[in-house]
Amino acid sequence: MTTAGMSESTMVMDPGAAFTLLLSCPDGLPRSRVYVDFGISYDRIPHPDTKLEESINEIWTLQTEKNQSLYNGKKFRYGGHTLHHADGADNKSSVCLHLGLTDYRTFVGTNLSPLWENFLVPSKDDSICCQHSASPLGNGAIVKTADKRVLVLQRSLNVGEFPGYFVFPGGHSEPEEVGVLFHQMNKNSTEHEALNDRVSQEMFEGIVREVVEEIGVPAESLSDPIFIGISRRNLNVRPTAFFFVNCSLKSDEIQQLYSRAQDGYESTQLFDVSMEELLKMSERMPGCHRGGYALYELMMKANHGDL
Repeated sequence: MTTAGMSESTMVMDPGAAFTLLLSCPDGLPRSRVYVDFGISYDRIPHPDTKLEESINEIWTLQTEKNQSLYNGKKFRYGGHTLHHADGADNKSSVCLHLGLTDYRTFVGTNLSPLWENFLVPSKDDSICCQHSASPLGNGAIVKTADKRVLVLQRSLNVGEFPGYFVFPGGHSEPEEVGVLFHQMNKNSTEHEALNDRVSQEMFEGIVREVVEEIGVPAESLSDPIFIGISRRNLNVRPTAFFFVNCSLKSDEIQQLYSRAQDGYESTQLFDVSMEELLKMSERMPGCHRGGYALYELMMKANHGDL
């Protein structure tokens, strides 16, 4: 496993396509080797500039006036990670994700704000650089079909970010799924450990839920997700955790399920593509998803294409 600051080396004309790999796990990590430390210490730190802080509410108010369907849901905030390298006989490394709590309003008012760069702190340490940003941790899945194709969605023209771009299925894990609405400060060590375990489980269950909802395949057709790393779109410093998932269905079966399942809002078309086609499509992906492709490519190389 490698960590922090691995930016793409090629010139990118579209600023929204640039990315940084914050964490790469090319061997892939199962649920049993991905831990979570969830706590208030990983929450966003308010910016000392009071006018900049006030802009968060101002921007949210403007956005809700334009779109009254916006919902200020809770999100897990990415606050960094810790690697635990193998030193035992089993030779198995693990990672601990540092997660706090944030919400969609703060995401809109910091990461997606026209002033988003003003919230950043000059530092090579990502957790320090983004300490004043909401930075909710998104998720994405590289789904491989039974006939060795990879599934890619084309975003609808109705969405707010990157309309018409290609993306992998995904979204966000949801704190509310594990009963987290706020931090509880009086938990003992056993309760805190149990909460961390539930949040870690939600990381894996959340991505399965996203694939089922966006593609229309049944959950039982999907393998247990394998965590392959975290990429960050440089524009708006938006982080996304990526997973690899096998699907037991063939691409033509999946296309039939998608045509019946799609709601026509977030995506307009599902593609099942080869690695060569995926490489071309990655050129028109938002940065965090281009980073997802880079993580998958590293995984393929580590496994000599045997996935």
